[in-house]
Amino acid sequence: MKIALFARDFEKAWCSGLCQIIKALIDKGVTLCYYKPFYDRLTAIPGYNFPESATYNDYNDLPSDTDIFLCFGGDGTFLESITHIREKSIPIAGVNFGRLGFLTSADLNSAGKWIDDLIEGRYKIEKRTMLRIESNCLPEGFFPYSVNEVSLQKCDSTMISVNLTIDGIEMPAYWSDGLVVATPTGSTAYSLSIGGPIVLPVSEVWIVAPIAPHNLNVRPMVVPDGVTLEMFVTARVGRAILCLDSREVVIPSGSSVKITKAPFTLNYISLQEESFINALKDKLRWGEDRRNSQII
Repeated sequence: MKIALFARDFEKAWCSGLCQIIKALIDKGVTLCYYKPFYDRLTAIPGYNFPESATYNDYNDLPSDTDIFLCFGGDGTFLESITHIREKSIPIAGVNFGRLGFLTSADLNSAGKWIDDLIEGRYKIEKRTMLRIESNCLPEGFFPYSVNEVSLQKCDSTMISVNLTIDGIEMPAYWSDGLVVATPTGSTAYSLSIGGPIVLPVSEVWIVAPIAPHNLNVRPMVVPDGVTLEMFVTARVGRAILCLDSREVVIPSGSSVKITKAPFTLNYISLQEESFINALKDKLRWGEDRRNSQII
């Protein structure tokens, strides 16, 4: 089995846990391929000796025969790692070393169990829908896909106007701080914080939710994921911010962004049964109420 490892900067407190996980994988006969900057930082840790190993720098040299992509960090690290996999369909699992880690499916404390589960194939692969954008405002090389959401946002203190069409049908203008189009996976991210609904990952829908709308009668909306959405932005200052997950680019006022379903999915490794529901309860405190522990 070949596993590719990815992480961004890591804190000194992580070193022991990271090294234990990597040693356990090596001891079990796993062939490892490291993200080159991550490998360089690991081998510079005093007191730890790592065997020489293959490395990769980005999507272009990530080995195509990789069986699993394993990333260490929080949700931001997980989202960044997608740019290395792209359409290669390599299953991905995240190990939470961050704060919330909603997208990650394992943590350091249970490493002994999930490492065995991962190697022996005791997990589910959930195919998560991704979004694709098209716009003539994208810089060369910009990865036009997202896992959580696509958003248009203001870049100063003034509101922007976003006109939306759904399969060519024009909606009323959104006067607001911006507009978010989220996948079911992204329903617990930015969309949640602006009042969007929680959607199970298997649902074949998208969420359209305004950011701080200046309309009393504007509400989040759920649409089928087979439609074509197009957003047109007007900003008084002449520019707005287009965000895909944690990546962003400034675009001029008057720009349009077309959103469709990506032709490939994210192959998300779930190491727990009903992990999405468990995450809602454990990480977002879903339904937490002191009365729930009392017998009436």
